[in-house]
Amino acid sequence: MGGHDEKDKWIVRSQAGIGQTLEEVLALRISRRGMLKTLAIGGSLALIGSNLTAVEEALAANPGLKFKAIKPTDPNFDDVVVPEGYYARTLIRWGEPLSADAPDFDVWLQTPEAQVKQFGYNCDFVGFLPLPYGSNNSNRGLLVVNHEYTNEELMFPKYDDKNPTRNQVDVGIAAHGMSVVEVVRAPDGTWSYVRNSRFNRRVSGFSATRLSGPAAGHPWMRTSADPGADAILGTLNNCAGGKTPWGTVVSGEENFHQYFANLNGLDRNDPRYAVHRRYGMPAAESERKWERFHSRFDIAKEPNEAFRFGWCVEIDPYDPSKPAVKRTALGRFRHEAATFAIGRDGRVAAYSGDDAQFEYVYKFVTNGKFDPRNREANMNLLDDGVLYVAKFNADGTGEWLPLVFGQGPLTPENGFRSQGDVLINTRLAADLVGATKMDRPEDVEVNPANKKVYIALTNNTRRGASGQPGVDAANPRANNAWGHIIELTERNDDHSATTFRWEIFILAGLPTQEDTYFAGFDKSKVSPMGAPDNVAFDNQGNLWIATDGAPRAIKFNDGLFAVPVSGAQRGNLQQFFSSVAGSEVCGPEFTPDNRTLFLAIQHPGEGGTFENPISTWPDRQGLPRPSVITVQRFDSGVIGT
Repeated sequence: MGGHDEKDKWIVRSQAGIGQTLEEVLALRISRRGMLKTLAIGGSLALIGSNLTAVEEALAANPGLKFKAIKPTDPNFDDVVVPEGYYARTLIRWGEPLSADAPDFDVWLQTPEAQVKQFGYNCDFVGFLPLPYGSNNSNRGLLVVNHEYTNEELMFPKYDDKNPTRNQVDVGIAAHGMSVVEVVRAPDGTWSYVRNSRFNRRVSGFSATRLSGPAAGHPWMRTSADPGADAILGTLNNCAGGKTPWGTVVSGEENFHQYFANLNGLDRNDPRYAVHRRYGMPAAESERKWERFHSRFDIAKEPNEAFRFGWCVEIDPYDPSKPAVKRTALGRFRHEAATFAIGRDGRVAAYSGDDAQFEYVYKFVTNGKFDPRNREANMNLLDDGVLYVAKFNADGTGEWLPLVFGQGPLTPENGFRSQGDVLINTRLAADLVGATKMDRPEDVEVNPANKKVYIALTNNTRRGASGQPGVDAANPRANNAWGHIIELTERNDDHSATTFRWEIFILAGLPTQEDTYFAGFDKSKVSPMGAPDNVAFDNQGNLWIATDGAPRAIKFNDGLFAVPVSGAQRGNLQQFFSSVAGSEVCGPEFTPDNRTLFLAIQHPGEGGTFENPISTWPDRQGLPRPSVITVQRFDSGVIGT
C-alpha cells in the first residue's frame, strides 16, 4: 500500500538474519510430472509452472471472462474507466457523516470530534457482510472499510509539514482506523449508505482497544499512561484485511512505524532498541510530527508504545458495543492482511504477508476448531495456535516453519524468553529459522474454487543490488519493479498442513518484456500490469488483482485486472478498471451474487497539494476525496461474465 520502503531510511532489513535466499541451492525445478520449463532472466533461471499444470487444470473447463478489456490510461488521466456495458458510482467519500449527530463534511471546519463520526480517509480493505448475519443477502449488508493513512497536504489548506497544528494532527489520527457502514441496494440497482444505522461505527487512532493472546501481558506492552496494558489507544495504518468464518473482520496494521519518532533517544544498549530498529522506527522526528502533541509517539519518552502496534485487529461489525481486539498470537509485523480458510479438521488458518522488501509470508493455525453452530464459541479462536513462516524450496516444494518459543533457535540464548517475546519480535524469529525473503508480500488469499493460495508480491527494486540478497527461485528477477504472483497448493489441499507445493503464476510487467510470464498464456493477448497488491475471487474462481505502483512500474494508472486460474484461458490477464491520477485501487469485494463489485480508491491526487491538486475526483470541484465506489452492469448481470 501507499507510503512504503523507498522512504524507509532507518529500517534494518531481514538480510541481518540467516534467512535463505536459495540462490546457491538449485536453479531449476523439475515439475511433478517430470517436465521441465525454465525461463532465463538476467543470467539466472527462474521457476515457472509447467504447461502441464494448465492442461491438467483445464479439466475444470473454466469458461473464462467475457468483458471487453479496457486500455490502460495515462497517469495524468483523472477519471475511472470501466468496460463497455458497465458503470461506476461513488458510494461514500471521506468525511461523509455516519450518524445523526455527525456534522456534514466541511473542509474548512475540520475537527477531530467531527472526524470520529465521519467516514475516514484513504480507504483500503473493503469487506461486505450480508444482513442479517448468516444470510447471503446481496441487497443489504455491512461494509467494513480500512483507513490506512492520511495525506495532510491534500486535506488541509496551507498545510506546513514542518509545523502542523494540534488540530491537524488530531484530525489525522481520527481519520485513521476503520469504518463500519450499513449499505443497501435499491430495486433499480443504486447503492446508498444508511446514515443513521445502528451498525455504523468508527474505530480510530483514538478508540479504546484491547490486547489478547500470548503477548497481551508482556512487560513491553505496559506504558506510563497504561501500566496494566489494558487500555490500548487506537489502531493505525489499517491496510488490507479479511473476513473470518464467524462473521468478524480482521484488519492488518501495516506501516505503523511511520508514526513514531526519536529512536536515537533510546539507549542503544536497551534491548528494545534493536527490536525497534528491526521494525524501522525513525531515528529522529516522524513525518507527521504527532510526537509534538502526543508523547506516546516519542520512543525516547515512551519506549513501549510502539510495541502495541503492528498487530491484527479483530472487530465484530454486527455488534458495535464490542471493542476492537488486537490478536497477538498472529504475530507483529507490517501486516498487509489476514485472510482465512478452514482446514480439513476444522482448525482455521490465517494467511498474512509482511509488506516490506525482503520480508516474509506467514500463516497462523488455530489450536481450536471452528464451530459453525455457535458463533460466540469462535470469538477467541485467534488467541491460541501456532504461527508459521514460509520457506520456499527451489524444487517447487515448501514448508511452514513454526515460530514457537523453545523450538530451534527461539531460545533465551537468542534473546527470547517467552512466546510473547517471539510474537513481539516476529521478524527476528523469522530471520533465525531460515524463512525465504520475499519481494514485498502483500495480499495472500485462498481461492474457494480450487483451494489454492495466491500470494501477491508487489515489487522489490533492491533485489540483486549491491549488498542485498540476489534472485532466487521464488523471487526470480533482479530490480523487480513489476512484482509477481505465486500460486501455492497446501498438502492435500489442507490449510492446516505444514508443507506445500508452489509455482509462479504471473511475472508482471509489460507483455513486451522478455521476463514477463502469464501462466504460459500468449503474452501478445494480455494486458500490461505492474505492482499487484490486493486480490479477490469471483464465484467462478477467477482471480481479480488490484495494483499499487503501476505508474512507476509500467507508466500507466493503477487498475483492476481479472484472470482465469484454470482452463484454456488460464493466464489470460485482462484489465477491467482504471483509476484516477495519483491513486491506487484497493479492496476488491463482490456481493454474494457477484452483481456488484466494491472498490476503494485510495489517495486520489497524491503528488499534488490542496492549493495545486492533480485530481478533483470524484466531485470535480475542490479537493480529491478517497472513496468507495460500486461497479455494476447496465443489465444487472454478473460481473465479468
